[in-house]
Amino acid sequence: MIPAKFEYLRPESLDEAIDLLSHAGEEGKVIAGGQSLTPLLRLRLAQPELLVDIGGLYELRGVRDQGDALLIGASTTLYHLAHDPVITENCGLLGQTAGLIADPAVRHRATIGGALAHADPAGDLPAVALALQATLAVRGPEGDREIAAADFFQDYLTTALSPTEILTGIRVPKTQGWGYHYEKFHRTAQAWAIVGVAAMVRRANGHVAETRVGLTNMGPVPVRATAVEAAAAGAEASRDALRAAAAQADEGTQPPEDLHGAPDYRRHLARVLTGRALAAAAGV
Repeated sequence: MIPAKFEYLRPESLDEAIDLLSHAGEEGKVIAGGQSLTPLLRLRLAQPELLVDIGGLYELRGVRDQGDALLIGASTTLYHLAHDPVITENCGLLGQTAGLIADPAVRHRATIGGALAHADPAGDLPAVALALQATLAVRGPEGDREIAAADFFQDYLTTALSPTEILTGIRVPKTQGWGYHYEKFHRTAQAWAIVGVAAMVRRANGHVAETRVGLTNMGPVPVRATAVEAAAAGAEASRDALRAAAAQADEGTQPPEDLHGAPDYRRHLARVLTGRALAAAAGV
């Protein structure tokens, strides 16, 4: 289909972009890589009157080391995340997951900010941001603010961003000493995940000291599998023990029903994939 008519503007600064959105209100949309928004425009599921292109704002790109955390510009591409040695060393789960999304052509265009702001529960990065306990930096007419990933995703395709705010960066605590793995099941290569699991494990003396587990496509927002985390804490770092903890993965979830799978099927996948992801993250 052909998108509905809209005005297209390409600001030269972040402040100019925010000013344009302030005047447009709910009729304005931000675009960077366009891999999430463009399909919605073509299907007329989104019909903004103004499209503000921030793809040329280089201040929103790149990775900055802030000591105990990394600040990742919202317009940093998935390809960059997958290949940046600073990401690999300090936040490997993010880099690994980015390298599994779609295909190289998409990864060269798609941005981390776009993936998170789009808030598709079938997208991989929202669950990763949850597991990493990331903080999202936002700027709007009222100035800057930060939103914890746990508070950012509010409903299906809905975030805590106001229509006049722009996601500028993602602050991710460094995770040296943690094992990690992203496991997902999809029907065909490069397709959306039917279910995905972002797992992190910190071991001590042959046991699990701490885990973090984020689930993809198990509800209208990414889900933190707190029951699994509680069950795994202090357990022996073995496949059997982690598989037993993973049996709690579907607790408190609201998996969707669509052509790709029924809720019970997704609950089963969540338990199985969580066991695999935990074992890989723990190195057992």
